[in-house]
Amino acid sequence: MKYKTFDHMNCSLAQTLNIIGERWTLLILRDAFFGAKRFGQFERSLGIAKNILSARLNMLVDEGILQRRQSSAGAHTEYVLTEQGLDLQPVLLSMTHWGDKHRPHANGDRLIFVERESGRPIRRMGATSEDGRSLQPRDIRAVAGPALDE
Repeated sequence: MKYKTFDHMNCSLAQTLNIIGERWTLLILRDAFFGAKRFGQFERSLGIAKNILSARLNMLVDEGILQRRQSSAGAHTEYVLTEQGLDLQPVLLSMTHWGDKHRPHANGDRLIFVERESGRPIRRMGATSEDGRSLQPRDIRAVAGPALDE
């Protein structure tokens, strides 16, 4: 199924959806954050058709989200998150936290995200003011920035 692009929209969310709005893409990114690097690892984890996986990986490389490189052994290609890709971590964490809250499993959270160093759970994702206060949805409003079409 071909999806409509949002290239014509002057909207940051629409431009982001052009890249990561397809569900397989989000699951590929999830696996990349969990350490998958090789085509076969993504394929086994996701059960995705090779042609779809190849197209999604190529698009993520073309968009600068993943970088393709030779493995240290030199025999295989690896896909590694770039800085742009790493910047998507809060998006995936927010979506996971939303799923835990609104589509819970009877036994509790499926994953608990912790700090690597301390092993302590991280705070659920949310909006924070510049001075560090937690903000609720009704505390936030959007105002036009300099790039918004009038």
